[in-house]
Amino acid sequence: MYRFLLTPRWWGINVFLVLSIPFCVFMGSWQLGRFEDRVQAHDRADTQAASDRREAARPLADLLPVDRSTVGKQTTVSGRYEDQFLVPDRTLDGRTGYYVLTLLRTDEGRALPVVRGWLPGTPDPAKAPAPPADEVTVTGALQASETPGNNGVRSRSGLPAGQAGAISTATLVNLVPYELYDAWVTLNDGDSGMRAVPVSAPQNTGLDLKAFQNLGYTAEWFAFVGFVIFMWFRLLRREVELTRDAELGLAPEDTGATEAAEATGTTEATGAAQTAGTAGTAGAGREREDRPSPTGV
Repeated sequence: MYRFLLTPRWWGINVFLVLSIPFCVFMGSWQLGRFEDRVQAHDRADTQAASDRREAARPLADLLPVDRSTVGKQTTVSGRYEDQFLVPDRTLDGRTGYYVLTLLRTDEGRALPVVRGWLPGTPDPAKAPAPPADEVTVTGALQASETPGNNGVRSRSGLPAGQAGAISTATLVNLVPYELYDAWVTLNDGDSGMRAVPVSAPQNTGLDLKAFQNLGYTAEWFAFVGFVIFMWFRLLRREVELTRDAELGLAPEDTGATEAAEATGTTEATGAAQTAGTAGTAGAGREREDRPSPTGV
């Protein structure tokens, strides 16, 4: 009954089954490993942030350029505050507000973006505290320039004057006439009564949307394994039923052939009857023509 498994069609189905299951298991395990790596990186980032906060602040020049090893490190910078911008749509503790971002001009002539704090509500320059006019020395956590789409940063254009969509050199360089550091600092303590902005985790280290996408892909790959096995057993069951019906003479193709034969026989019988009827009519006509007329005509 199972000899159909040796046919070329079923050889192809079985080869697909044997190859697809290990492939799906491998891809599912790989995606799961990516998710676990992100979880571990998230835990390490939290531990590293707490450790960096206890370390002594270092000069900015010692920590540049910013990379994963220097993100979150404490740095100290001196200079004078100049231009100030508001960064809208920033969430803190479930509330939407905005950052107060002020550029600190150093003795080198370049400016370092400094997030002095967070305020709730919509951006309002009148509510944002003015920066100190004298030279200041700030201490805070070093951060890399933001990239829209990462860590909840949204790309926005057409903002009013005095606002910036992202804290990045690419955004701010078009708003000020002097050079900028490719980094920014968030103060450890909010300035002028504002709330301090927490340190952002390095890219690809947090439990963000990409991390849960990896987890979703894991479920999809393992679900596909179950689907492939289910479809194989369903095809096998259907093939067994067709083979059993054929052995009992109940195969659908036999029934179709019988019905076709019966239809053909009926058509032939009908055609024969019509032919006979036509022949009989013609014969009766000739008989009437050969019979003598009663009037002798």
